[in-house]
Amino acid sequence: MTSLCSWVQVTPHSDFPIQNIPFGVFKTASSEARLATRIGDKVLDLAACAKIGIFDDIVSQKDVFSQKYLNDFIALGKKTTALVRNKLIEILAEGSIFEDKIKNFLYNISEVEMLMPVKIGDYTDFYSSIEHATNVGKMFRDPANALLPNWKHLPVAYHGRASSIMVSGTPVRRPKGQLKATDAVLPTFEASKNLDFELEMAFVIGKENALGESISTAQAEEHIFGFLIFNDWSARDIQKWEYVPLGPFLSKNFISSLSAWVVTLEALDDFRVESPVQEPTVLSYLQYEGKRNFDIYLEVYIQPQNSEATKVCSSNFKHLYWNICQQLAHHTVGGCNMQIGDLCASGTISGSESDSYGSLLELTWQGTKPLKMADGTERKFLQDYDTVIIKAFAQKGDLRIGFGEVIGQIIPA
Repeated sequence: MTSLCSWVQVTPHSDFPIQNIPFGVFKTASSEARLATRIGDKVLDLAACAKIGIFDDIVSQKDVFSQKYLNDFIALGKKTTALVRNKLIEILAEGSIFEDKIKNFLYNISEVEMLMPVKIGDYTDFYSSIEHATNVGKMFRDPANALLPNWKHLPVAYHGRASSIMVSGTPVRRPKGQLKATDAVLPTFEASKNLDFELEMAFVIGKENALGESISTAQAEEHIFGFLIFNDWSARDIQKWEYVPLGPFLSKNFISSLSAWVVTLEALDDFRVESPVQEPTVLSYLQYEGKRNFDIYLEVYIQPQNSEATKVCSSNFKHLYWNICQQLAHHTVGGCNMQIGDLCASGTISGSESDSYGSLLELTWQGTKPLKMADGTERKFLQDYDTVIIKAFAQKGDLRIGFGEVIGQIIPA
């Protein structure tokens, strides 16, 4: 399948070859929201495909492709959604008899507006990168004992705010809150000065479990529909004052940014890798078999207003100490019921090298080592009108499966 080509023109380094076939939601100036896939720089209208019977032998409910979110489509189950994806590969493949039937259902990506792909009921943010957790521990606690005692025994996480997760391109208004300088007696109320990005990926729940039932590591991938890029913006100065004893609140709930395309696990099969060795041995419910991590290259750019972008870090999803199956198994081991469209984010993904750290907090080491931008300016933290661009893709030889990008521009408080 790696050699398969499409009759739709796809440039060699596109994130969206025929081997990808992600799912998203779009609208145009003359149409309402509906489901889509992407190939190259074209968006294919799946509602229009359904109307002419493309999916009749797979899905009986044609209106599932005319929804505002992917949730009802995802709820059809992986067996069905995989058949739809395979059908899309068939109709888009070189020599397809469907070319004349569907070519008018293709839009240039520049002609459409991408919308939130899923309706998120609940959102959990994990803390699964040992490099990131260690760096933060060194900064804010004892450098000799950077990790808390529980960290290597369970995937640490917190429940975040689902309502403020927005699709890529949504402006990021600088948050306000309580700040307290180290030498101050009392806090002040003002706009955050230490606004940061967090380089993350997220997965979407594709199959529910009943309240009181848990999902094992062996079952976990049956419940995960696909991946997106995630930027969990963070106000570090607000966070520093508020996070003891219960963790982030206002420092995280003002906005998080999500990419527009959900890339399925099936599309990422060729990029599976071993997870890092876990010492000490984890409890039995967190043990797993097989390759449960993915070699996904990640990069972050900062673009000051009216200037070119500067790449500030490169990392990889494969660095995660806790893989997605362990995350979901731990999330549900107490009986938590996951729902279609729920989102689980990885937490900041950092590597071992200083240029692979997934946040400005780490890259500038709390602002003590400013980053130089291409225009000559420096950044300790994000300034108003900076744009942050996160990209993600997996590549093996000529095969590249990408996620597009997640973009957000800072606007003043």
